[in-house]
Amino acid sequence: MSERTIHALATIDELLGALGALPKASGSEKMIEDAEALRRAVAAFHMEAIRFRMYSVDRDIKSAGDPADARRMYETVRHALEEAGFHTRSHTAP
Repeated sequence: MSERTIHALATIDELLGALGALPKASGSEKMIEDAEALRRAVAAFHMEAIRFRMYSVDRDIKSAGDPADARRMYETVRHALEEAGFHTRSHTAP
């Protein structure tokens, strides 16, 4: 772990906590699995995996009905990763 990733990993840990608090019927197991994979990608500085896992977690959250806590934490993770210099999207948002 580097200084660059400490905050981003901490926000992912918070996201994992928010996802763990969701009802099991909401598909939280898949979201947790993808968020754990995102954490491993960040720890490994694997840029392509970070973008892919961010997309996967975003898709999981949307398919679960966009729970407010999960969406808020996801956006916090995105911001932390972008501030650390990681690209979280495969293209620039319009």
